[in-house]
Amino acid sequence: MDELSDKKPPSRSKGLVTDVIYFLLHKPEHATLIKFDSAEERDNYNHRVMQRTGIDPNRYSVLNIHKIGVEAPVSYVFNELLQWDGDSTCWPNHIAKVDRIENDLRRIRIQPFGWKKYPLKFMKSFFGFKLIPLFLLNAIRIKKVPDTFDFDNARYILYECSGGYPIGIYIMYVRSSIAAMGEVAQSQLIFAVGFNFYGNEEWQRHRKWVNNIWESIHNRVTANVLNRIKQLGEWRIDTIQKNS
Repeated sequence: MDELSDKKPPSRSKGLVTDVIYFLLHKPEHATLIKFDSAEERDNYNHRVMQRTGIDPNRYSVLNIHKIGVEAPVSYVFNELLQWDGDSTCWPNHIAKVDRIENDLRRIRIQPFGWKKYPLKFMKSFFGFKLIPLFLLNAIRIKKVPDTFDFDNARYILYECSGGYPIGIYIMYVRSSIAAMGEVAQSQLIFAVGFNFYGNEEWQRHRKWVNNIWESIHNRVTANVLNRIKQLGEWRIDTIQKNS
């Protein structure tokens, strides 16, 4: 049997319960969180992020970077990212609804449970933090076409992120694989989030356990999102190849 013949798209979540199952409880097939063996290795990676995007990741006390290989062309994977909206099967839209402002990818609100306003007055503040919107994303740059000197064929979407969730940056980045780094798939999909918890480093030092919980949730959801994008992209490519 052909290796790609059993490819299937990710199952669509039908509600809050399946969002929790698919994105929080499900253990992703491929681990995606990049773990650094030393401070030097992390600094070198941070330098590459800054060099590519112009953002200094050292500004943030937390920098989580996730990466997954995808057997699909860079342009195709990036096009999947450009379709990101409230109907995306790769995002937990029942937990955190994607709301494009005026249908513009450059300005996005992420609404908890799809709420645009609080259903009850006492919910307006959660330990002093407003949760609507959960994220407010404003694009700093959308790089749809790689530079002529860019041998990695990189494309990315870089957001400044504010809202109830930690303030910082959010990057969705796709490039060709680099053999010298042991990468073998056609493309590498990278998500990076940098933040100081709720924008308050002092609060973070006294509430480290809360930070750890948020990181754990973020890492599990992000890993499942990347795995689902990989699954969707490879299924689409397989379908195209079968029908050609």
